[in-house]
Amino acid sequence: MPAIYLIRHAQASFGARDYDKLSALGEQQAARLGRTFAEVKPELVVSGSMRRHQQTASLAGFTAEVDPGFDEFDHQEVIVAHKPAYRRHAVMVADLARTGNPRRAFQEMFGAATQRWMDGGDGYTETFPAFCERSEAAVRRTAARLGKGETALVFTSGGPIAAVVSRLLSGGDGLWAKLNPVTINTAITKVVSGRGGLTVVSYNEHVHLGADLLTYR
Repeated sequence: MPAIYLIRHAQASFGARDYDKLSALGEQQAARLGRTFAEVKPELVVSGSMRRHQQTASLAGFTAEVDPGFDEFDHQEVIVAHKPAYRRHAVMVADLARTGNPRRAFQEMFGAATQRWMDGGDGYTETFPAFCERSEAAVRRTAARLGKGETALVFTSGGPIAAVVSRLLSGGDGLWAKLNPVTINTAITKVVSGRGGLTVVSYNEHVHLGADLLTYR
């Protein structure tokens, strides 16, 4: 059966004004991912349009064509809709620093912000259902391009992967909030395409990283 490997990008630059580039650790993760796929000869390699997607693909040894359907949701817009003052990056950084544990504080704030988005709040260019629909459509579009026994690698983000897996496993978007926070950088999710449609056969596989390179953010 055709197989699609959905790969979350390597670690980006958490806390920086420009999040959309790999950290030094992220570059190591992508290189190790490349060694994992060294013997794989995919018929199709696709990525979202974000720099972190394309950097991960390149450092893993692949040249990817771009499909914006695999882009992550606009996390900055989601944060600002929840906390308008965080339109100024410096204000957010200062607020989080005062907590003494900026990473944990960010995760709590971001969880509340995404919940508002999921609940249908206002202030978003792309609604949560539209995002999930876009993500699923991108995977189905990729599957339609594969022949019998062919393979595609897709370099994307945790949000689209969680959206696709939630829909394929549960028939809806209800699992997204549980899956998205635990998606590991460069983790691999395998989806196969058969007569019955698309099926998830593995999720968030990350044995290639080892304990030294494992990150969630």
